[in-house]
Amino acid sequence: MEKRRAGKTARARLKTYGLEYPEDREKETPVCLKFSAGECIFREGEPISWFGIVLSGSAKVCQTANNGKNLVLCYYASDGTLGDIEFMMDEKLADCTVVAMTEFECIAIPRTEWPELRNNLVFLNYVGRELAGKLVRSSDNLVSAALYTGEERLCAYILQASHHQVFSDVLTDVSCSVGMSYRHMFRLLGELCEEGILEKKSSGYRIMDMNRLMERSAGSHVQGIAKKNKEW
Repeated sequence: MEKRRAGKTARARLKTYGLEYPEDREKETPVCLKFSAGECIFREGEPISWFGIVLSGSAKVCQTANNGKNLVLCYYASDGTLGDIEFMMDEKLADCTVVAMTEFECIAIPRTEWPELRNNLVFLNYVGRELAGKLVRSSDNLVSAALYTGEERLCAYILQASHHQVFSDVLTDVSCSVGMSYRHMFRLLGELCEEGILEKKSSGYRIMDMNRLMERSAGSHVQGIAKKNKEW
């Protein structure tokens, strides 16, 4: 992890959240944190000491079951917040594990600032919208699990998790997240490769036909996800 003082870009982003941090501010100033792909940002059950505003990159958010399996809850793109649930509930331990999927950068606001933030109406409105958006995405995931086929769920997951059109997530975690056995998921991946939609690479799976993959996925909302992935 790299740490640096928040610059002009970060300060401008903070202003959209109703936060002002002059250069000569005596209090502890937010810093920018940069994580490498695969690096853990928060770990479930461990102390959380800062609230994050995402600047760039993508990260997966997952929870661990008692049997040790991981369930991926969602992915962050180039916006959003980290630690909002813990902030609103004043929890001292991280509710989920967050792992950088690409180079990931965010603004870290230390816990010592949290009491002051709870009196900032503009900031609270932003956090409320973020939490509402996550609730909608959770509802979409429940609908997907109940109404879509395994192939549709897998294709949607690949679109969401791919970076530069390469899908390289941990397959055991993927099978848990899309709700199917590892064997069945591996067979579906093989079929997608046979049809020329995916191509197996040493680094994972390369998306060869984005349009057909979107057609086979669960729900039209993944088209926006795919478009964003193309831009990363």
